[in-house]
Amino acid sequence: MSELPEEWGDGTRSVRAGEEAPVPGAPLRPSPVFAAPFHLGDRPPRADGADAYARTEHPTLRAFEAAVGELDGGRCLSFATGMAAITAALMACASAGDRVVLPADGYYTTRLLGRDELDRLGLRVEYVPTPAIEGLAARGELRGARLVMLETPSNPQLDVCDVAAVAEATRDAGALLAVDNTTATPLGQRPLALGADLTIGADTKALTGHSDLLLGHVSTTDDAVYARLKSWRDHTGATPGPFEAWLGHRSMATLDLRLTRQAENARAVAELLAAHPRVTGVRWPWRPEDPSFPLASRQMARPVGVVSAVLPDEAAVARLVAASRLWAAATSFGGLHSTLDRRAQWGGDDVPPGFVRFSCGIEDTTDVVTDLATALDAALGGP
Repeated sequence: MSELPEEWGDGTRSVRAGEEAPVPGAPLRPSPVFAAPFHLGDRPPRADGADAYARTEHPTLRAFEAAVGELDGGRCLSFATGMAAITAALMACASAGDRVVLPADGYYTTRLLGRDELDRLGLRVEYVPTPAIEGLAARGELRGARLVMLETPSNPQLDVCDVAAVAEATRDAGALLAVDNTTATPLGQRPLALGADLTIGADTKALTGHSDLLLGHVSTTDDAVYARLKSWRDHTGATPGPFEAWLGHRSMATLDLRLTRQAENARAVAELLAAHPRVTGVRWPWRPEDPSFPLASRQMARPVGVVSAVLPDEAAVARLVAASRLWAAATSFGGLHSTLDRRAQWGGDDVPPGFVRFSCGIEDTTDVVTDLATALDAALGGP
């Protein structure tokens, strides 16, 4: 559980999370430890908590996990990628014959995992759109499930699901609730405080936010779930490298600052897109016109930097990219650079050919909006 004072703000918590008491002569930030084996000496392995082998225990990972866990409000385990974290949550907590409910409109590789691996291993996987999972919960139709996963806001369509309502239903059904919190980050939403059993992050994206790492994590307040996840990680070897964990911890210090600028840019970008006559389907849950606005305003602590919209076709998106100086075509999201991704090109999302996910970076808002407006005019014509 978090050891940071509750009165501290997001910026202070981002900088100080995971820190030990200061030691004179020691660096402000712990340095990465690279050794895989550790000296055992003449004592039994792991005597008095001593580290023995880096796949199962590592000081650099513990520092990163302490930082993330303090922000999440639980005990954290780090993984080599976000998909490794999702895989651990699903496969460590469910077995052959168990009913598992996954979002039909979330990150498409989660669905591929279900189709190609979970089905093969005998799990009974159901795919339900994010808004409809609330309906299952309300009607008591989660009974018989072992694990329910939400992704909220969903990626890429940005629907928001009522975590507390689904958590109550999963508890009543004797199931576990896992929430993919990648888009929101722990500063935007704390699923464990809303009743979820696990919160998952693809830390490759906004949490570390520099587009130069692969990392993931799972946090929980349940000691039995934590032990099961750690056993899974120890046995499968999904442990991140120490340098990646150290870079992740370093990058988290600016999380509050990055999210604030990204949200400012997203607000302006959403309004620009919504005002253009040839752009449709604009989604950003903090616009009052968005169907998720009431719930996002109540459930989440801050906006995210991701906006989605639909351009007329694939060619229009290509013209937009060619005309822009600041918006690069790239997948992933949550980084320092403003990027856009035509999601239909990957074949995993049920979206139109011109559907675009905009990930707002931390450039000056005026520059981001001016460049996008110019590119839109070149791609689609002016108002």
